Amino acid sequence: MATVELRCTQLDDLDKIADELIRMHPAKRIFTLSGPMGSGKTTFIQALCRRLKVVDVVNSPTFSIVNEYLTIEGSSVFHFDLYRLRKAEELLDIGYEDYFFSGDYCFIEWPELAAELIPDESVLVDIKVEEPGQERKITVGRFSG
Repeated sequence: MATVELRCTQLDDLDKIADELIRMHPAKRIFTLSGPMGSGKTTFIQALCRRLKVVDVVNSPTFSIVNEYLTIEGSSVFHFDLYRLRKAEELLDIGYEDYFFSGDYCFIEWPELAAELIPDESVLVDIKVEEPGQERKITVGRFSG
């Protein structure tokens, strides 16, 4: 999987970038999102969910670790926030394999906290904030735990 760099100069760009990302990886279902606190990971997942026609409110699952959203067609989309994990094994307790290998979309924030459990064929979306205009550089490549 080749590395691709995308630019986000304004919030309105996110829907276009989300559409491009899904089109670039039509067979992929696991997307990991890395970046510092406040870089826009959850905001980008909201754009991806709009692209997938999610009908539920998309919020960060910080305390629950995973949220399930439904699309207009009734498919599930899973949103993980691993920020509060103390150890990767906590994902075992919630049955992460049922989510990751369900064939449904899984968007994972803070994947580096459980890298050994995330499939290598996952797509990595790395978001960096660039000053002075708060432009985002979004690098898309292959996740390797």
